[in-house]
Parts: sequence; C-alpha cells; structure tokens
Amino acid sequence: MNETYDVIVLGTGLTECVLSGIMSVEGKKVLHMDRNDYYGGASASLNITQLFQHFNTKGDANAKFGHNRDWCVDLIPKFLMANGQLVKMLIFTDVTKYLEFKSVMGSYVFKDGKIHKVPSTGGEALKSDLMKFGEKRRCKKFLTYVSDVDDGEKKAVERFDLNKLTAKELFANFKLSPGTIDFIGHAMALHRDDDYLATPSLDSVNKINLYINSVARYGNSPYIYPLYGLGDLPQAFARLSAVYGGTYMLHKPVDKIVYDSNGRVIGVQSEGEVAKCKMVIGDPSYFSDKVEKKGQIIRCICILKHPIANTNNAESCQIIIPQKQVNRKSDIYVLVISYAHHVAPSPFFIAIVSTTVETSNPQAEIQPALKLLGDIEEKFISIDDMYVPNNDSSKDGCFITSTYDATSHFETTVDDICRVYQQATGEDLIRKLEQSKKIKDSQSNEKK
Repeated sequence: MNETYDVIVLGTGLTECVLSGIMSVEGKKVLHMDRNDYYGGASASLNITQLFQHFNTKGDANAKFGHNRDWCVDLIPKFLMANGQLVKMLIFTDVTKYLEFKSVMGSYVFKDGKIHKVPSTGGEALKSDLMKFGEKRRCKKFLTYVSDVDDGEKKAVERFDLNKLTAKELFANFKLSPGTIDFIGHAMALHRDDDYLATPSLDSVNKINLYINSVARYGNSPYIYPLYGLGDLPQAFARLSAVYGGTYMLHKPVDKIVYDSNGRVIGVQSEGEVAKCKMVIGDPSYFSDKVEKKGQIIRCICILKHPIANTNNAESCQIIIPQKQVNRKSDIYVLVISYAHHVAPSPFFIAIVSTTVETSNPQAEIQPALKLLGDIEEKFISIDDMYVPNNDSSKDGCFITSTYDATSHFETTVDDICRVYQQATGEDLIRKLEQSKKIKDSQSNEKK
C-alpha cells in the first residue's frame, strides 16, 4: 500500500474494470480496490442460493431450482451489441481469450398490444407484421437509405445534411408513420426517450447502422451474451490488468480519500495505510459527497419455466416496450436468457424487466412487461437510486462513473467509459483504439 500509483480504481463493476484494464495496458501503474470480496460490485452475478439471500427471499432455493453450480444470475444484466464499441474493446485488449460468447436469438418490440420481431433490412421490413403494406415500402426505402449512407454511396450521402437535419425531419422526408418511427427510434437506434427527434439525425443514422451491422454478424439479433453470464467480464479485465502489472485488492475497505490543501486527491487510506496516487477512478458509492441522485431504476428478476409467447420459442431475446405504447416517458426493457447461455438449468429461463421509475408506485409501472412473461415461478424486485457525478474532476482528480441505467444493452455503459477516460486522460478512447487497431493490422500485414 505504501507506494505511489498513477491511478487508484475503486469498485469492480464492469466500467471500472474496463478502465483499469485499458490503463494498465497503456503502461500506467494501477491499484484496484474493492470493499467487497467478489468482482462485479452492484452488477455481480449470483448463484440461486445467493440470489435468495440477496433479496431476503424465504424458501429452499436448491430444492426448488437445483444446484448452485447451474445458476449465474446477473443483478444488472445487459447484452452486448455484436459490432459495438465494447466488443471492439474486448478484441483490442485480447480479453476475448478469457470469454466465450453466443448470439442472442431474437430482438423484439412491443406495438399495439403484441410482440413483433424487429426488422433490420429492407427485405425484412416488407415481410414484417409491424406495418401495413404501404408503410412497409416506405420503411424499406428508409432502411435502404440508411445502409447506403453507411456504405458511402454518393447519392445517399449527398441527399441530406444529417448534421443539420433533425431526426424528426429525416423521418418526415420518408413519410414514416408515428408507429414506425417508434420502433426504429427505440428498438433499432435504442434511444431511451423521444428527445432525440429534435437532435441532428446523423447520430440516429449511425445507431441504426450499428444495429443493422450487428445483426449481420450472426443473423438472429444484434446482440451477444457471454456463456455463464456477465460475472466473468470484470474478472477478465482484472486478469488483463494483472498481466500488465496492475494490483488488485478485494475485501479492502476504503477509510477515506485523501486530499491536499487545494482539494486535489493525493491518495486513498485503507486500514490505516495510505496509497498515494495522481488520480482516483471509482463508482458513485465511494464518493457520496461528489454525486447527485438522478432518479431510480426498478428491476424485476423473474424465473420462468417457458419461453416468452410470440418470440418463436427463443431461448434468449430482448423485448423493448417503447414509452408511447404504455403512456410513459421512458422505455421498458425485457431481457431473456436461459440454459442456452449456461445461466440456468433446463427448463428454466431468466427474464429481467427494467425501467426508469416515473411514479410513486414503481411495481405498477412494470406490469405491462410482466404480463408478457406468463407464469412466473419466482421473482425478485429491486429499486435502486441512480447517481451521476457533480464534481469538477479537473480540480479534484476524482473521476466518477455513473450508475448503470435501465437499458438492457451496454451502449450507454460504453458512453460512460469513454466519458471518464476522456476526462482522466484528455484523449478520445474510441479514436485511440481505432488507431491502435490500424497499427496492429499494419504490423500483422508486414509480418505476412
């Protein structure tokens, strides 16, 4: 402990572990601490006995659901976009050698009281039961245009100035109906509310193309998920950090963060010892005086004995319920996994419902999603506060991550990783990874 580090990282959530791993690879001296004796922090993965204990649920978990070794339940589950930035981080850092992924079988959206498969190409749009015939043709033209922009087709690129044209105006140019805009904006571009409609459309076009390109990787959906759950993801980055000299300490209490007379961090005290550092990165639970509450998230983990109706018996899938479909301000997410990803024994499924709390009765808010699940063997409900940093990191040297949101994918988590990295180093992480990939590819070609 009595050493000086470039970075001290507090907490072993995925966000903190990714940042720790990347900074270790870059040659920084990293000390990573967590008050818990397990990886994952608030987003840990639990076996069935631990799940019952975590939620203070009575009953014999093993008698009802079998051996602990067959269960791996994520408290905050999220899918990875197959072509997304987190996957690129995994590939760049070689963390993939510690993990095995499998594609998710389906991507669905709730519309007019029913579950529908989300189309990802013009051809699928023509076959989709989400729209009437005339609307199918307009949707096909829109998706074809979006793909042409991604391919750099000159006519498509020059057709609109996407940096100025709002998403609402772009949709209007293709005469798309409100229902079509709803599923494209929320189930493909993965916007959490309708604020995006008033912003430049380039961001939405890029997000739709990310969805389309991710589907193209495996064909069933844009999502992948690791076998045995997300629990190994933080550990994989911890191994990466250790390979490059990082030091990990679990079950290590943090007494206080130490500052100099100007209020800038100079170390972290634990059990009477102080580890000195140039900066601290950590989750909000370590910085109660530097964060503010920004609402709440309700999550409901449900154990089922059957697939979700109208999902083609999918062993894994995502269902998004857009806000307008249930008269809300934010979307509701349903993530389904099962024995197919080795997180539960056959015939069990794990369905997790999540959304941002909007009323004084959060459990009533998730009822539209719970109705889609059918018979539920057991359910576990949590309501968690969301925190975001409100400090000036340039002055105090404390770089604080945000609480995981309600989305059932990692795209917003990647945004948070990039934000913290930018603030801590002054560099664009995605651009840096892309440049590093080009160098790697060039070196590989030279060897050939």
